[in-house]
Amino acid sequence: MIRVAAVGDIHLGPGSAGVLRPAFESLGDCADLLLLAGDLTRHGTVQEAEIVAGEVRGLDVPVVAVLGNHDYQSDQQDEVTAALDSAGVTVLEGAGTVLSVGGTRVGIAGTKGFGGGFAGRSGGEFGEPVMKEFIRYTRRCADGLRDSLTMLSEADCAVRIALTHYAPVPDTLAGEPLEIYPFLGSYLLAEAVDEAGADLAVHGHAHMGTEHGMTSAGVRVRNVAQPVIGRAFAVYHLPVHAGRGPSGDGAVSAGAAVGSAAGRR
Repeated sequence: MIRVAAVGDIHLGPGSAGVLRPAFESLGDCADLLLLAGDLTRHGTVQEAEIVAGEVRGLDVPVVAVLGNHDYQSDQQDEVTAALDSAGVTVLEGAGTVLSVGGTRVGIAGTKGFGGGFAGRSGGEFGEPVMKEFIRYTRRCADGLRDSLTMLSEADCAVRIALTHYAPVPDTLAGEPLEIYPFLGSYLLAEAVDEAGADLAVHGHAHMGTEHGMTSAGVRVRNVAQPVIGRAFAVYHLPVHAGRGPSGDGAVSAGAAVGSAAGRR
């Protein structure tokens, strides 16, 4: 059994130092790894990223992250990534990483993702250049996710996880205004997950959404935005099977309670 702790949208900034550290220090007792699903900072500054780094530096479990839209706000995403990397965090964008958990190869493929909407109500690559680039950017993110998951399969990973900030399915957006669904995620991300295969898809971004969802091919999706899960992290248990195929019971165990996250999506 692989125990995956995950949280997104923690929005740390000045005055947040130490808020999550006590809960994160308990991870060694209840999880094998920690996934951070973007929007780790409030405004994407290096100062804020260093606060995040301090919360996760030296934990008993490996930490893998993607950035979110807030982490891009100050156009310092490379510097934010470097600050997290200095604390031992693996930050993914169109890439994958393999962890060894008790002899089991666990692969995580990650991308921030982007918007565009969902089947039947989505944008397309048509019209003005800026509209075409909007959807093409999302498609590039989805292609990176698909390629990374495929490479993890070729690397004989027994468990594969897709980590994004934006949502791959509308299920986990329930509770959000319908008008903003196109800005919360894209069906292209779910297509990538279904085509390449995964045992679990984790995302954030939708603060008013719902935790549980599923792709059309049956991959379990979890919205781990902190306002949704209501604690420092959620833990999902993924069974390890001898062969490839769908796995993961989506069970959740409680993480330590913390204050609600600040900031907009």
